[in-house]
Amino acid sequence: MALNRPRSCNPRVLKAAVVVVAMCFFGYILGPPLYWHLMEGLAAVSHSSSSSSASCPPCICDCSSLPLLTLPQGLTNSSFADCAKHDPEVTEDTEKNFAELLSEELKLREGEASESQQRADMALLEAKKITSQYQKEADKCNSGMETCEEAREKAEAALLAQKRLTAMWELRARQRGWKEGVAKSHTQSLGNVQAA
Repeated sequence: MALNRPRSCNPRVLKAAVVVVAMCFFGYILGPPLYWHLMEGLAAVSHSSSSSSASCPPCICDCSSLPLLTLPQGLTNSSFADCAKHDPEVTEDTEKNFAELLSEELKLREGEASESQQRADMALLEAKKITSQYQKEADKCNSGMETCEEAREKAEAALLAQKRLTAMWELRARQRGWKEGVAKSHTQSLGNVQAA
């Protein structure tokens, strides 16, 4: 009896497939960055070739008296020193423009500051008016409280005097034989007689 063995892949075909898949992954991952670097390099080369062929006047510089960079063999590179020099006309224009910009900025800031000062002054004036109104109301309230306090004190004094007077009359009535129960019944009988 023969056993059916599964057919195995050829190791060479398997290695070739793994290499192809690895190359695809490699191209997928590193392809776009390499493409962009290549395009930037080509653009830089074409730009430098077109700028060298453009009609730009050569720089004339005499910077031998102030060398900016001394090379190892004693040579001087004067192109850096030339770039460091300032053109008087350009410097004056730049300074004028800068001064104009600064003056405009200062005027704007001054306008904003004056507007905010006016708003603050108006708010302060309004706050003073409101404070004055509240002070007047508080004075009225204090005056009313003082009047009420005086009236309460007078009412208390009048009540106390009335109680003393009542106590005195009650004492006199008792001394003359007045009894509380008899007075109530007598008052009721008088009321009944008047009603009839």
